[in-house]
Amino acid sequence: MNTRYTNLFRFFFAFLDLAALNLIHIVLLFLMQHLNIAQNRYFAAEVKEEILRSYILYFMITNMVWLGCAYFTALYINDKILSFERFAKKTVQSFLLFLVIILFFIFLSKIPWYSRSFVLLSFTGFGITLILTRIFFIVGGDYLRSKQEFNKKIVILGYNDVSKKLMDRFLANNQRSWVEGYFEDYQNVHELSLFPILGRIKECIPYSIQHNITEIYSTISPEKHSYIYELAQDAEKNLIRFKFVPDLQMFVNRSIHVDYLEDIPILSLRSEPLEDIAGRIKKRFFDVLFSFFVITFILSWLLPILAILIKLDSKGPVFFTQFRPGKNNKSFRILKFRSLHQNPDGEKQVSRDDTRYTRLGKFLRKSSIDEMPQFINVLLGDMSIVGPRPQMLKQTQDFSRVLNHYMIRHFIKPGVTGWAQVNGFRGEIRNEEQLKARVAHDIWYLEHWSIWLDIRIVFLTLYTTLRGDKNAF
Repeated sequence: MNTRYTNLFRFFFAFLDLAALNLIHIVLLFLMQHLNIAQNRYFAAEVKEEILRSYILYFMITNMVWLGCAYFTALYINDKILSFERFAKKTVQSFLLFLVIILFFIFLSKIPWYSRSFVLLSFTGFGITLILTRIFFIVGGDYLRSKQEFNKKIVILGYNDVSKKLMDRFLANNQRSWVEGYFEDYQNVHELSLFPILGRIKECIPYSIQHNITEIYSTISPEKHSYIYELAQDAEKNLIRFKFVPDLQMFVNRSIHVDYLEDIPILSLRSEPLEDIAGRIKKRFFDVLFSFFVITFILSWLLPILAILIKLDSKGPVFFTQFRPGKNNKSFRILKFRSLHQNPDGEKQVSRDDTRYTRLGKFLRKSSIDEMPQFINVLLGDMSIVGPRPQMLKQTQDFSRVLNHYMIRHFIKPGVTGWAQVNGFRGEIRNEEQLKARVAHDIWYLEHWSIWLDIRIVFLTLYTTLRGDKNAF
């Protein structure tokens, strides 16, 4: 869909959601005042003003929080907003996040005037409104798809890997397009195609005119076949749009990601969501909020208790510190509760039956409590809650010689937990296959990051820790 109409669609739903939220608040406040009119007579004028100011504050906070949640989940700003499945999923995520934050605000504010009935009914009414507007989205989408002027009939020139991928994308993502099939010279077709070969390449224009085709996509390079330009000119003479789909694998022999600097396409080897400043702000906000919570409510009382126990258990400091490679391979000093006897060989990897464990240290490592001080590293900005686990400096040097793509994982901050860890790749690395699997998971995380993936990994980490991780030692 044209960007202008997509933006209009986004602003329409953003306005609709905010209007519904405020209308529900106003109606509920009006009803509450009239239903409790007898009780209100006993309140002094100053108290009534205070109550009104409290609800005005509530209105302002809910509006700001909803917009923040919508931005945080990319509810209105993602290019795939026209996908109902994606739109519904993001709506649920936004609403749940909105619910948690507002309840947290009510709990912290300790304002006595907020009625439980008002809060419950406002959440219920807003949730129902979101459901109804999304149903309107389905009905409106079906109506648009039923209109001929909003639909496209497409044919594809060439039968090759690019054209087959293009067909898959049309089928998966564009419900307003109907692909008739391919045009290819028969000597170039060596297999049965899922969609019909409609004719030879030069028969494309007559067919398109006869069958009211609106767009032609060419996966054939015009540099190798000059007549493609003639076909493009003939198509436009007949008011049929002609589009070129370049085979980028001619330049890079792997999957690639395309960005744009204004109108200049730029090819990169992978998508990196955290290269976007908005993504980094979201991740940092989550890191600070989560680590502050852990430090304040858990580490504040756990640290002095463990400090005493570690001191009583064995000689040495409470914390184990060591330089580890961080983002862009810049070293930082990692913090852990000491779980081993003091060891001059700090570069030796810990193994399952390591003789260096202290009595308390075995439990600390098995339960992952020894990692808790790393939330301080997160708060300081050296680490993230989720990311590739930082290896020792010597291991990083050795592993980078074994795997050419090992250092890619250092494009982002290391994490307290990670995608590799919740998928069973934790602990000692004993062979090259384990290393490859761990690095593959780290790179997958880098390429597919989202704030919801971080939250999912946190919950999976908690579940794995409580259940008991066989790789934890």
